[in-house]
Amino acid sequence: MSLKKKIFMLNKLIVDLRSPKIHYAISEDLHSQKLGYYYFMFKEELVAAGKNQRLIKQFDKNGIPINKTYIDVRDKEYVYFPISIGQLGLAVFHTYLKTQRDADKNRFLNFCNWFADENNFDYSDKLGIRWLTDVPLPQYKNPGPWQSAFSQSRGISILLRGYQLTGNDMYAKLAEQAITSFEIPVDNGGVTSFTEFGPFYEEYTASVPTLVLNGMIFSLCGIYDFVRVFPENIKARKIFDDGIKTLENILPQYDMQFWSKYNLCKADWYPSVDPATIGYQRLHVNQLDMLYKLTGKTIFKQYCDIFSEQDSLINALKMYRIKLSALKKIGRL
Repeated sequence: MSLKKKIFMLNKLIVDLRSPKIHYAISEDLHSQKLGYYYFMFKEELVAAGKNQRLIKQFDKNGIPINKTYIDVRDKEYVYFPISIGQLGLAVFHTYLKTQRDADKNRFLNFCNWFADENNFDYSDKLGIRWLTDVPLPQYKNPGPWQSAFSQSRGISILLRGYQLTGNDMYAKLAEQAITSFEIPVDNGGVTSFTEFGPFYEEYTASVPTLVLNGMIFSLCGIYDFVRVFPENIKARKIFDDGIKTLENILPQYDMQFWSKYNLCKADWYPSVDPATIGYQRLHVNQLDMLYKLTGKTIFKQYCDIFSEQDSLINALKMYRIKLSALKKIGRL
């Protein structure tokens, strides 16, 4: 293992051990047609400083963040990353809700306009609008650029808040076009793996299903924002309901009996088991708590409690033995 990778892993472990038990406070209003705070209470000062999004390293003239690429990406150092852009945009919106200042409103609209800029998305009649990330995914053997349900969700959540804030119908139309890819298989350019458990909305698209749990849950947030704003939209409601049913069916597969799995990727080049890091274990708990409050479905409360009880130092050390082996197999160590 190179010195650079050793330092990277040591820093990652330290950050993991310091990660809060509860990542984000959950919004008190999860259902109103008027979109206010996002489901998770992102704080601008933490996201912008890279504490919630550690790869945010630069900002352009409009305040849009630019990510440093991951350690195993060699041909590009910085990239616009729609997932991070969306998170900071939502955090800026939270700032505006607190201050009601025009300056903060205008900063948020910069994020709306980034997602609305045709230079930043790919469009076709078949696939609708997709915000692609132009960087390889070596761990999943995707050379990029790649589409993501998580990116779609972030764009939808930003644009719909922009629509309600300004009355600009263009934002709503773009958000609706961003839903199209949820109905289309990954192999055909969409963001969904149609599995035995049901449709799974992929954070990372590849030639095989990757099934990243936290990405699936975040993806549903943008879809539910659309359902809230346009409750008569049958397509959005079906995508959301089908996704919730998939989670009910697949959630037990993530339980290692002492820890949770990060994903369920079954590619021959990928580790047979890839545990969540401590940070992701705690994020899973946070997300499942939110889903229980959102849907009232007891399975989400059940696994929220299971994963929370698993979070001990002994279990974490046991997990890291497996995690290190997994990272070696995908070339990150």
